[in-house]
Amino acid sequence: MLDTSILILYFAVTFAVGFYFARKERTSRDYFLAGQHVGWFAIGASLFAANIGSEHFIGLAGSGAVTGLAVGCYEWSASICLFVLGWLFVPHYLRSGVFTMPEFLEKRFSARCRSYLTWVSLFAYVFTKISVSLFAGGILIREVFGWDYLTTAVLLVLATGVYTVAGGLAAVIYTDLVQAFILIGGAVVLTWMGLERAGGFEGLRQALPPDFFHMVKPAGDAVYPWPGTIFGTLVLGIWYWCTDQVIVQRTLSAPNVHEARKGAFFCAALKILPVFILVLPGLIAKALWPNEVTGDNAYPLLVLRLMPPGLKGLMVAALLAALMSSLSAVFNSCSTLITMDVYKKMRPDASEARLVQVGRLSTAGIVALSIAWIPFIRHLNNEVYQYLQSVQAYVGAPITATFLVGVLWKGATARAAFTTLVGGGLIGAARFALDILRNAFKMDLGPLNAVVEFSFLNFSLIVFALCLASMVVFSRGGAPEGEHLAIDWRGALDGRKSEVVYTVVVVGAIVGLWTHFA
Repeated sequence: MLDTSILILYFAVTFAVGFYFARKERTSRDYFLAGQHVGWFAIGASLFAANIGSEHFIGLAGSGAVTGLAVGCYEWSASICLFVLGWLFVPHYLRSGVFTMPEFLEKRFSARCRSYLTWVSLFAYVFTKISVSLFAGGILIREVFGWDYLTTAVLLVLATGVYTVAGGLAAVIYTDLVQAFILIGGAVVLTWMGLERAGGFEGLRQALPPDFFHMVKPAGDAVYPWPGTIFGTLVLGIWYWCTDQVIVQRTLSAPNVHEARKGAFFCAALKILPVFILVLPGLIAKALWPNEVTGDNAYPLLVLRLMPPGLKGLMVAALLAALMSSLSAVFNSCSTLITMDVYKKMRPDASEARLVQVGRLSTAGIVALSIAWIPFIRHLNNEVYQYLQSVQAYVGAPITATFLVGVLWKGATARAAFTTLVGGGLIGAARFALDILRNAFKMDLGPLNAVVEFSFLNFSLIVFALCLASMVVFSRGGAPEGEHLAIDWRGALDGRKSEVVYTVVVVGAIVGLWTHFA
């Protein structure tokens, strides 16, 4: 009865927040950017909740159970990338007055770059972010509660879609604020109970191999080679945290640079937690049930065997919060891209009311597409987190290179940007195709087998280097003909003393933790 009451309260609060903000949306800036009135605390919590989906509960714990803490490199690299977002990118984004990242590319380079990024982003959101979130959520729901996967996934997509359609970004951000602390609370309780059962850190160290506690692996490691985990994750992280619509849209809702920056910094501190509340539970499960834990079942086993009645309701709410917050973020961002980068380009004179209407219809369309896609999601690779990261690594390197060079170098041209985006994207697509042929269809690729076996993190580093070279080479001898946006460093360097101190403290803590577990 207590578990049911907790769930009812969770849904009541979520829908109340969503429909409260539905009454406030009057213009496109209200609907897509929450009127740019959101404070740093809500922005930071929303950034965290949008990122932590059900695939993190399944994937991080599963990887932790198989290889140890090394998968946490993504989380601590993310903290560094959030400081790059706050110091380097946010001033340029807010000064440009854009709604979307493709729109920023058009202002900096050309309309061709905008179109390319719009369609690549929409494709990637449906076939990676939405797919993996629903797949991982289905695993959790089925394993922990025995609910029918298909029916539950459809209901959760519909429930998330309702408040996202109604309230736009404001509803998403403020429901994220609630959901962030529900999922953190549930994960902390479960981790504490697991550590108690395992005999604390000392008990874990006695039960598991020593390399499970090493964040830095040898260069020849197949999954986490140190060049890839230190530098490759930064390439991937800058793409995700600094140029991806799902994340950056939250910072665009801030009233000024300092609020946006503090929101990013707050999330950077929160990103220290997943190593301890999501990866560590995988090690705990492996120590407690070494013959039963296979990877993706690590977190469900902990929930089933450790949570007493009453607290299980909290854990259910946490898992649902993770799934719904990540889904709502993607739904809202897809809606923004379709409305502002596709519809408004075709209908530049569309009224504000019409843009909000198209935004709501676009969200509903993405919800319908997600429901249609659910039956196929069950055929995804069970190593969900690695699947997601590998696909994103192939997509992200050329986008990272284009944005970085675009804001750091005034001489970068539109021709170089478009060539880099398309060329780097084709290289990534080719590697992904080889992965599918080898791993899914079990084809022998001959000499190309070595390409598939090469770490995707190291591969992304090589593609990134090629894309940097492309930006420089194709910019030579040509005027920045597509450059409409002036690059100005004054805003990026205008930091308050408290922001500088906060940066030093959090980065120092991350470096210290990484060194301790090296």
